[in-house]
Amino acid sequence: MNRKIIRIDEELCDGCGNCIADCSEGALQIINGKAKLVKEQFCDGFGDCIGGCPTGALTIEERDAADFDEQATKAYLFQTQGQEAVQRMEQAQTKHQPVKEPLPFFPSGGGCPGSRIQEIKTDHPEQPVTADNLPNVLPSELRQWPIQIHLVQPGAPFFRNKELVIMNTCGPLASADVHWRYLRGRSVVVGCPKLDDTSNYATKLGEILKEQTIPKVIIVRMEVPCCGGLTMIAQDAITLSGRDDLILQEDILSLDGQVKSSQIMNVSQPIYQGVRR
Repeated sequence: MNRKIIRIDEELCDGCGNCIADCSEGALQIINGKAKLVKEQFCDGFGDCIGGCPTGALTIEERDAADFDEQATKAYLFQTQGQEAVQRMEQAQTKHQPVKEPLPFFPSGGGCPGSRIQEIKTDHPEQPVTADNLPNVLPSELRQWPIQIHLVQPGAPFFRNKELVIMNTCGPLASADVHWRYLRGRSVVVGCPKLDDTSNYATKLGEILKEQTIPKVIIVRMEVPCCGGLTMIAQDAITLSGRDDLILQEDILSLDGQVKSSQIMNVSQPIYQGVRR
C-alpha cells in the first residue's frame, strides 16, 4: 500500500550520522559511509530523523511500502539496543498520536522539531500596538546594510575591527534582546541553514573572515536541530579562511528567546561542506 516513508538522497548524504541518533525506531544505519533504510517496516514515516540532517539528504515521500510494524520494531530494538531503546521509541510514538483538538487552519509541521506547531505563553500584555498605543521604542543597534549572507560582500568596511555575529533568521523574532545583546558594537550576517541555498555560505564567510581584524565569530541559533547547520557552516568557513586565531562561540536560543546555552567551540574539525541545493 502507499504510505509515507523516508527517502535518502545518497549524493547529498555525507554520513554524519545525525539521522541515526534522531530515529527512535532504529530504521537507519550508516553503511559504507551513507545513511540507509535497513527495513521498511521499521520506518514510521513521521520524519523525526530529518531535522538533524545538515545537507537536506532526507525527505519524506509517499510510495508503495510495507506497513510500519510497531511490535516488530520494538523486538528489533530490544534485541539490538536493549529496553531503554524500546522506551525511547514508545516516548517518540506518543508525539505522533492524533491531537484531541485538531487545528484545521494550520499544517501539522510533520515530524521536524523546527516545524512543529507550538504556542508560547508569556506574562506580557498581548494588546497589539496601534497609532493610539505607541510605546517607547528602543533604538536599533544595527550599523550596516546589507545583512543577508547572500548579499554581503567580503571586504566591506563594517566588518573591520569588530566581532562577527552569524545570526539565524528566527532569532530576532524569538528574542527581544537580540539588538543589545548581540548587535551592539558588532557586525552581523543573517541566514537560515534549512531554507536557504547554503551552497556558497562557507566559502563567502571564509572570505569575510580573512579580514585579520575580526577577532571572534558568534553563532546565534535556535534550539531546533535543523538550526545546527549554521554552526557547521561557520566551522568550515573558519577553516577556509586559513586563520587559526579566531574564537568561535555558539549561543543557542530557546523558542521563548532565552539564551539556553553559550559555549566556545572547537574550530579544528570542520564538519560541513555547504551542499544544500
